[in-house]
Amino acid sequence: MIKIYDRNEVPEEEIFRREEETTDVSAPVADILRDVKERGDAALLDCARRFDKAELSALEVTPRELEEGAAQVDGEFTQILREAAENIRAFHARQRREGFLMAEREGVILGQKITPLARVGIYVPGGTAAYPSTVLMNAIPAHIAGVGEIIMATPPGRDGKICPAILAAAKLAGVTRIFKMGGAQAVAALAYGTQSVPKVDKIVGPGNAYVAEAKRQVFGLVNIDMIAGPSEILVIADGKSNPAWVAADLLSQAEHDKLASAVLVTDSRPLAQAVAQAVEDQLRILEREEIARASIEHNGKIIVVRSLAEAVAAANRIAPEHLELSVENPFDYLGQIENAGSIFLGRYNPEPMGDYFAGPNHTLPTMGTARFYSPLSVDDFVKKSQFSCYTREALERDYRKVSRFAKEEGLTAHARAVEIRFEGDRRP
Repeated sequence: MIKIYDRNEVPEEEIFRREEETTDVSAPVADILRDVKERGDAALLDCARRFDKAELSALEVTPRELEEGAAQVDGEFTQILREAAENIRAFHARQRREGFLMAEREGVILGQKITPLARVGIYVPGGTAAYPSTVLMNAIPAHIAGVGEIIMATPPGRDGKICPAILAAAKLAGVTRIFKMGGAQAVAALAYGTQSVPKVDKIVGPGNAYVAEAKRQVFGLVNIDMIAGPSEILVIADGKSNPAWVAADLLSQAEHDKLASAVLVTDSRPLAQAVAQAVEDQLRILEREEIARASIEHNGKIIVVRSLAEAVAAANRIAPEHLELSVENPFDYLGQIENAGSIFLGRYNPEPMGDYFAGPNHTLPTMGTARFYSPLSVDDFVKKSQFSCYTREALERDYRKVSRFAKEEGLTAHARAVEIRFEGDRRP
């Protein structure tokens, strides 16, 4: 059963402490990256045979495969995908930035221009599990940003095919090309390029430990979104919350992974006890009971605090991936939340609404990185350049100050570059 603690029994730094994977995959990942870099498509086909048990004659999904696969999705789910895509698109469209230009000083023009990335790679987990939501959450912001090419990588099934729901989502989200490849080898192909797979500028999307390590190793050659850890949820609930609902919300994340972390912080001991029992009751009926139970038993906690203010303060120090405020008047607390990936307000807004349908992104910072990372957004798919222009008169007004500054730092060539333009006052 999930354990109940008093606040003073659990230091904040241990609230989301979890049993960690002890296997170091850096060496095998490095081997895979090297193989793909050296052998290209041949290495990818070997990896598909070895890891996915799939015999592929080609890596890229053809237009016919895309149409036939998407057509297999039933009409009801296709409509749900379409509505979810519309919600995600509407939310992320508000994130579009414009450049700016300043001309506040005579003779000086300054500015910033926004340029979409030319080509990005989206990794979508596949094989035994399919996540069309990941396609929508990653491709739609890229499309809104104006990215030239959106390249998707997802592992094939043993039959060499891609899950129809993933294909349907890719078609809706504006994905340019799709490749049948997964794991570290997919990251390698996107980072280095192969005979078939184009090299990208940035790789985004979740994956297992091998994918995360591969992203870590290619960072610098290409950009990445983040290194995400196992899923985590922190629910702040008052005594009026429904314990069965709170338990269900905790289990919605526990079923992701044995390393996932689900935590309730409440100012009500009766609620804590009721939620603990509800978690146990609901675990017995879950299809993924084994995974969820391991997560709850090793990484789940219920923490009783003295007040909701204390709960909010703890949440800010923890910086959880998902934060639910199951309290009266949740907007009263929104302004007090400083560190959280995604915030869910009220008793009728469970975390899965954000996973699939509401519109905000579900690619979120974990392991306390919400202190300095943000959810995936349109900003992740653009780059910013700054520019400046000085007239002769404007430079003459300021060059002595710049020369003095440079000399103060011992960089006399810097000083010379501004001084030389006024030696003998020779005009061009």
